[in-house]
Amino acid sequence: MASIRLEVVSEDHCPHKWRVPLKEDVFGAFMAKGGPFVHKVFGDKSLFGPLLFKKFFDPSDAFPLWEFEPGVLLSHLQNPCLDWFQTEACYVLKTELPEIEKSSIRVYVENGKVMEISGLWDQKGESRASLDWRCGKWWERGFVRRLELPENVDWKKTEAYVNDTILDIRLPKLQQNVTLQEREG
Repeated sequence: MASIRLEVVSEDHCPHKWRVPLKEDVFGAFMAKGGPFVHKVFGDKSLFGPLLFKKFFDPSDAFPLWEFEPGVLLSHLQNPCLDWFQTEACYVLKTELPEIEKSSIRVYVENGKVMEISGLWDQKGESRASLDWRCGKWWERGFVRRLELPENVDWKKTEAYVNDTILDIRLPKLQQNVTLQEREG
């Protein structure tokens, strides 16, 4: 299947999102009750799993991914479902996605400093018009991973694509003559 381009937005009108942190004990209880699909969304190999980086890390907190090499950070995994690298022109993040509705995936850049990837894994429950699912126990309906962006990213030109199984995000690097003030725009 061909890839679909996702809109990368820079405005999010939900100031209270992710205000309920995912704690390790809550996550353990949630996973114990969860079925195979929950384990696929939040498992050790998933970008959205709190244990991806060997120790518990709330995915709603921004993580400095680009400061690490994938071979080092993910060395504990046999077949990681995630890869990131950089070329001379851009940073690239590729990850396998669970079988979810691709239209629920959102890529948001916050203040040019943090990239947020989120979506719904459970379409049941409250209607989309009701309280935003990201404001409460978000892990019961959706998933998130927030990543700090490198300083030399031209975040306004970020591109994201999704197909049946892969999310591919490309973050162009700033040209050498672009000033920091232009980056923050």
